[in-house]
Amino acid sequence: MDADVIVVGAGLAGLVAAHELTSKGRRVALVDQENAANLGGQAFWSFGGLFLVDSPEQRRLGIKDSFDLAWSDWQGSARFDRVADEDSWAVRWARAYVEWAAGEKRSWLDGHGIKLLPTVGWAERGDLRADGHGNSVPRFHVTWGTGTGVVEPFVDSARQAARDGLLTFYHRHQVDELVVEDGAARGVRGTVLAEDRSARGVTSNRDRVGDFELTAQAVVVTTGGIGANHDIVRRYWPERLGTPPAEMVTGVPAYVDGRMLDISAEAGVRLVNRDRMWHYTEGVRNWDPIWPGHGIRILPGPSSMWFDALGRRLPDPCLPGYDTLSTLEHLRTTEDIAGHDHSWFILTRKIIEKEFALSGSEQNPDITAKDRAAVLKNRLGKGVPGPVDDFLRKGADFVTAPNLEQLVAKMNELTDKPLLDAAELRRQIEARDLQLANPYSKDAQIQGIRNARRYIGDRLGRVATPHRILDPAAGPLIGVKLHVLTRKTLGGIQTDLDSRALGTDGTPIDGLYAAGEVAGFGGGGVHGYNALEGTFLGGCLFSGRAAGRAAAAQSA
Repeated sequence: MDADVIVVGAGLAGLVAAHELTSKGRRVALVDQENAANLGGQAFWSFGGLFLVDSPEQRRLGIKDSFDLAWSDWQGSARFDRVADEDSWAVRWARAYVEWAAGEKRSWLDGHGIKLLPTVGWAERGDLRADGHGNSVPRFHVTWGTGTGVVEPFVDSARQAARDGLLTFYHRHQVDELVVEDGAARGVRGTVLAEDRSARGVTSNRDRVGDFELTAQAVVVTTGGIGANHDIVRRYWPERLGTPPAEMVTGVPAYVDGRMLDISAEAGVRLVNRDRMWHYTEGVRNWDPIWPGHGIRILPGPSSMWFDALGRRLPDPCLPGYDTLSTLEHLRTTEDIAGHDHSWFILTRKIIEKEFALSGSEQNPDITAKDRAAVLKNRLGKGVPGPVDDFLRKGADFVTAPNLEQLVAKMNELTDKPLLDAAELRRQIEARDLQLANPYSKDAQIQGIRNARRYIGDRLGRVATPHRILDPAAGPLIGVKLHVLTRKTLGGIQTDLDSRALGTDGTPIDGLYAAGEVAGFGGGGVHGYNALEGTFLGGCLFSGRAAGRAAAAQSA
């Protein structure tokens, strides 16, 4: 055989699986359709958020978390409703993952040299119900080095294993078929692609120069999701989310194409929960794109006012940073706005200075470079952080003005026809501003701002001091046109707790494993319908580890 185990996909889950295998002396063939510059895949570009429960970082900040609270949050968010079938393994994966996040995960990360920032973010604050979606407490731990820092130790491990003769890289090898014979995985077949020296993330050619076949005792599929393939996104877009936008921006490189899902199905693998997906509603067009349609997600604090395409304030819980899919559902199912593919933030310069962050390793150069001085200056100092300021000055979706009437005129220039009425926007903003005269309020967003500022992490570095949007001293005013940004696949290959891929009859296919996004980050849908954030990279780590360990045991 060409190797003990073939790992298809050199993203984070594949690298973790390869690390587990080579650390136990197994020979690995690591196959990927991209060049060596793309090791680490999509995870390299991420912000590096990791979901942890009752961590030392939380405790130092006075956050009281527990497995029971986190598991309650996970179940309320996931809303597993197919437990007798498609969710049967997902539920078990979910509980195992939360147990890991509340237990071994922190020390395991540290053992691999992965360090965390001392602050903890509060992502997906929820749908305003105790038993509903969302994080009850801050759990979003940012990696020192962002996603690049998460990927780095496993890239280093793969390269060392290659030097030791335990791992062979097969770059520019595109898998077209999983070879399954007599109910067992035997290898892969595919296309050798022409050499392409494009930089990381840039779309590469698909020119065929040959064919290949590799054989092994086991195959691990770790090829990611569908986020860059808008045709597949639209094909499986669920009715509960209304109609898919005619135009979306793309949050992942072009190679996140979903090919291996249908290829796996052709080999007899069971795919589940394909109607579950995770797309953001705060996407903006990248002024300096790397891949086609490159969009960046704004990581908003809670203070910006959010309006639909016709200028109406979004209802609760459609608040910045609260409930991603409820907001997406509202924007895509409300009849008179579903024909428009955008919404709006209106905010002040005072808000953008404190509350705007951008997702992605390249948008956070201070953290990615592990530059402590720059982090302190950018995160706690005055002024708009450099990457955000670049979008403010150069981004096609940002406008500024000294007063609301001029701002609305500029916002209307960004759409095919003027849809916004300055007088109606002023009425809504002034009503909100009146709620700031007292430390108490009936406005849910104002309540949320004040609640956030009770947490020291938000008060110091994430949430602006409450102020009137129309206060000239807080200006100028800023309008941001927001697009739906494609990102994650929440369903995929159904797997058991050893990451063994299940066949259409629900039994494991001998020698075939799946991990990462292609497996719904474990079990074919560990998140259910909603993600608590910081769980995507962690899902790659957890499921990749399980797949590598199980494949190593099988190939002993």
